[in-house]
Amino acid sequence: MSAYPTIIPALDLIDGAVVRLHQGDYDLKRDYGNNPLLRFQDYQNQGAKLLHLVDLTGAKDPNARQISLIKTLIAGVQVPVQVGGGIRTEEDIKALLAAGATRVVIGSTAIKQPQLVKQWFNTYGAEALVLALDVRIDEQGNKYVAIHGWQENSNQTLEQVIDGYLPYGLKHVLCTDISKDGTLSGSNVKLYQEISQQFPQIAFQASGGIGQLTDVQALQESGVAGVIVGRALLEGKFTVQEAISCWQKG
Repeated sequence: MSAYPTIIPALDLIDGAVVRLHQGDYDLKRDYGNNPLLRFQDYQNQGAKLLHLVDLTGAKDPNARQISLIKTLIAGVQVPVQVGGGIRTEEDIKALLAAGATRVVIGSTAIKQPQLVKQWFNTYGAEALVLALDVRIDEQGNKYVAIHGWQENSNQTLEQVIDGYLPYGLKHVLCTDISKDGTLSGSNVKLYQEISQQFPQIAFQASGGIGQLTDVQALQESGVAGVIVGRALLEGKFTVQEAISCWQKG
């Protein structure tokens, strides 16, 4: 899987400002200033080969999607950018691809309207789409996918959802253990080992909980293709460059 990017720096945007939500809660947000382009360019200069962008304004209100800003950010860097945030319609996908997104990240809609999303796989191809599957793991170890910014649990497991999309060529899955997100407390290595072994054909992106370089290191043997890092970079826990060299040392 070495052909895939490893460290994937992420920015979440509300009304043009870089923010981080804690556990998906808009009321618990930290603000990191109004310079997303400078941050993306900095991440690129440090060696990032893929960037991750979430339009939280658009996620809340699809009519308020920050398309012109997204276009500016993508045009301002030379590396691919994957973009998500409340993707509900084919128009959303067209608009983001037209804005220059390399891949569009689809969350709740993939669970709520699987037939629709499967059509998108047929239309745009598996390389253009990432399924973002956020899981809550119960005491029995079942990985239930949560939807709508985690406000709601679906009755489907991670494995069931992936199985449903495999016939449509599913390739990229961004998987978050909700209990870890925004906590800087380390990621769920066991989760990623299990699913990478079960679905070797999928390029998994691990997300949630990365707080220090040892957390990055812990994922090296897990089988994931990439690690999304958000808050730790914004708070200067380590740099993109440090994370990449830590990953490559293996």
